[in-house]
Amino acid sequence: MNRGGIPIHAEPCYPTLSAVYKIFGPGNQYVTKAKQMVNFEGTAIDMPAGPSEILVLADENADPAFVAADLVSQAEHGPDSQVMLLAYEERTVNYVLQEINIQLEKLPRKEIASAALSNSLAIIIEKDNAIEFINTYAPEHLIVNTTDCDQLMGKIKNAGSVFLGQFTPESAGDYASGTNHTLPTNGFAKNYSGVSLESFLKYVTVQKISKEGLANLGEAIELMAEAEQLRGHAEAVRIRNSR
Repeated sequence: MNRGGIPIHAEPCYPTLSAVYKIFGPGNQYVTKAKQMVNFEGTAIDMPAGPSEILVLADENADPAFVAADLVSQAEHGPDSQVMLLAYEERTVNYVLQEINIQLEKLPRKEIASAALSNSLAIIIEKDNAIEFINTYAPEHLIVNTTDCDQLMGKIKNAGSVFLGQFTPESAGDYASGTNHTLPTNGFAKNYSGVSLESFLKYVTVQKISKEGLANLGEAIELMAEAEQLRGHAEAVRIRNSR
């Protein structure tokens, strides 16, 4: 390109970032895929976190309006959000479904929430089986809206973040109660915790062995090294203990 006799070179300008060791943060399915791609190339990520999900466990004393609000609030994230209700009684499910229909009518993102809810589940389950189901499903967000929520918490092993009682909505965790918003989804709560201070730390192990200490360890090291047919490993110890 030439303007007034002065050559002008139009080159694309791309934003650049310095290389990093680890990437953190929530996002949609595209962000998750991008994080997994860079992870494959050697950059660490916090966890594979996909579409949002919530599981609410409700007993007969749970306020159906509260339960419905928690389910609707998660469903409005996107049509691929996973919303699940566990209840001990059929009437609890019926009351909650009635409330959902009422609350959806007032929701600006009604179509999005309705799409998510159409792919979601309400399950009537015996109390003794509820915790096993939760630990198998391993939800990103778990609301335990039961009178014995504190006792049940001791049995919960797999969940990204847990919200106990009538007055602990999931949105409190999103905005104000202090827990991190980046949490494992799609069952990854069995393997990962949510992002915390520890996520930004790594550890280096250090050992320094005295001559006497190596003499005490030598036989065990040599035995295991020889069993793996790694003679050089054994010799690295043997040569020291022979001096």
